[in-house]
Amino acid sequence: MTTMVLPRAGAMSLDAAIETACRDLYIRALKQFPPDVAAALERAAALETSPIAANIMRTICDNVRVAHERSMMHCQDTGIPIFFVKVGTEFPLAGLDVTDAIRRGTERATHEHPLRSSSTHTLTRRPTPTNTGERLPVIHYDLLPGADYLQILMVPKGSGSENMSFLKMLVPAAGIQGVKKFILECVVEAGANPCPPTIVGVGLGGSADLCMQLAKEAIARPVGSRNPDPMVAEMEEELLEAINRTGIGPQGLGGRTTALAVQIEIAHTHITLNPVAVNLQCHSARRAASRVYADGRIEEMALGVGKI
Repeated sequence: MTTMVLPRAGAMSLDAAIETACRDLYIRALKQFPPDVAAALERAAALETSPIAANIMRTICDNVRVAHERSMMHCQDTGIPIFFVKVGTEFPLAGLDVTDAIRRGTERATHEHPLRSSSTHTLTRRPTPTNTGERLPVIHYDLLPGADYLQILMVPKGSGSENMSFLKMLVPAAGIQGVKKFILECVVEAGANPCPPTIVGVGLGGSADLCMQLAKEAIARPVGSRNPDPMVAEMEEELLEAINRTGIGPQGLGGRTTALAVQIEIAHTHITLNPVAVNLQCHSARRAASRVYADGRIEEMALGVGKI
């Protein structure tokens, strides 16, 4: 991890530290490609035998390299800003408006970088110039027992892949085969739209809303990581093999690599429910994470070495 020490209280308040951390997270996520994703792309490129697929994968890998060398964004789509926030139970939360600090940080990133703003009113389609708006950024909160810091994972989700999101409330009688069939159908229906090779995030169980959140959490795991439940891990491997046999390939033009990984998160559910959600992440699987401590320190977290 890299530690950046911010000015102490008086020069910068704790909510200002959170704001600054979120500004930097947004920019960093768009410009510093996660090493686990880059490695997965390189491995996939080496396996392609189709000349067209091999050329596409080389171009994708070159884009990652050039963006890193020149500190440029990997994609013009700055995405919908999504933050996963875990609040340590020992973190001094009283008096802080974390949601507002995250919103301000998003606005600062948009103006100070500057970034393209993609946010708009959902009915009038009138844009906002800040990548913020009603309930935007999207923020998910959870607790970290015993921790004395605020942990923030930022995922800018491009619209091409986010448009390829699916939810189906299967009946329990559909069984595991019904779940697998629906997931495969989603990938085939999505085709080239989510800019494959993708990370296929799957949520199983819970309620409709929790199931969708689980699918989104799944895409933020280290690429190729396995669910700790052996039965779920086996399903991840089986589905990845099946998806890569579809021949959709890089950018939908054919090849061996339609997905870099299938990653599944699960929750218990009701006896008469069997929800399944699929959230596809494009090959530009951008994310960044930091911890903010009570004394104003911001610690940049390494990605690809464990679940954030």
